[in-house]
Amino acid sequence: MAGEPHVGRRKRRAAEREEPRLDQPRSLQRPLGLRGRVDAETFGQISEDIARFFGTARYLFIQSVFVVIWILLNILVWTREIHWDPYPFILLNLAFSTQAAYAAPLILLAQNRQADRDKVQIEQDRQREELSAATTEYLVREVASLRLAVGEVATRDFVRSELQALLKELEEPRMPASGPRGGDSPQP
Repeated sequence: MAGEPHVGRRKRRAAEREEPRLDQPRSLQRPLGLRGRVDAETFGQISEDIARFFGTARYLFIQSVFVVIWILLNILVWTREIHWDPYPFILLNLAFSTQAAYAAPLILLAQNRQADRDKVQIEQDRQREELSAATTEYLVREVASLRLAVGEVATRDFVRSELQALLKELEEPRMPASGPRGGDSPQP
């Protein structure tokens, strides 16, 4: 009884890792392909590399040289013994058609992957812009509140003018005050 939960955990772990289980018969369906699975990321990266190569001047130059050599070997008189593709060059046309049939889906796959990356980049840019706008609004509110607070606080000019007014009051000769406490009235 104590060993059963341990066996259950083992089965769950095997199912999580998608490993073949020994306590169940094999599936009658075989996985497609030689290895069974194709890593989509690796395949996508390879297709992008191929599409990127198809768009280079180096590829165009290599393909042009290949076509010129193909045509020359099939039309020159001194190579009559090795003509494998005479004038209408049907085999060359077939090779180009096959190449185009493989190139087009690879290029489309690369474009789709780039479009997906662009969508993610646009979403990240939108989030950054929202954060920037929120930060700017916050800073504007803070500057406005500081301006209001500074309006209530004594500024340097205000303090200077008040101190100058006090200094003038202290420097003025004091006028004698009239009344019982005045300096000219006699004391009894």
